[in-house]
Amino acid sequence: MLTKVRIIAFIALSITLWNCTDHEMETTQFQLDGTSVAEWKGYLKTGYFNEGSIAVKSESLVIRDGKVQSGSFTIPVSSIINFNLPTDEVKHQLVHHLQSPDFFNMVLHPNVTFEISSVAPFSGTGENVVPGANYQVTGILTLLGKSNVIIFPAKIDVIGDSFKLDGLAPFDRTLFGMNYATEPNLPDDAAIKPVIDVHLKLSGKRK
Repeated sequence: MLTKVRIIAFIALSITLWNCTDHEMETTQFQLDGTSVAEWKGYLKTGYFNEGSIAVKSESLVIRDGKVQSGSFTIPVSSIINFNLPTDEVKHQLVHHLQSPDFFNMVLHPNVTFEISSVAPFSGTGENVVPGANYQVTGILTLLGKSNVIIFPAKIDVIGDSFKLDGLAPFDRTLFGMNYATEPNLPDDAAIKPVIDVHLKLSGKRK
């Protein structure tokens, strides 16, 4: 009889723990809204820069127990815009050049993608760390058909049905074969630095 009681108690405890875990570890999907962008800045060796933004889209951001677990992002090259040049004509010229085979090669590679591998707690400060950064994001950036690991700290907030991410994620474009204007013999006013600064400003809602 004692054995039967123990078995019944074990089953009851198991069911209770399973129900608690299922409740506490609720998994939901979020999608980004139309305001989500990656703001970019590229520099000549002289320090001169151009800057703008590009859209970031996702419908598969998985959040479990209020924490980001996984997700993938699509960055359409067609959405590049420029902020700083003085006229629409020169802005369009720059954007078309960025979309050409010299840079993003939009015809062959219409999208840049980022796949989250892991999200871990983070506390710290320093260069390329936004105020309040609380997580370190690791993922795979695919550009021009080549993939590399990108790691960056970010401030991620999940409050109710809302999601926000703010993070600086610079990357070296030459690692993906984007080598335009990186020849060592170029004058400084024609040489573009390999690193592109990226400021991710993402927001979304529960699906």
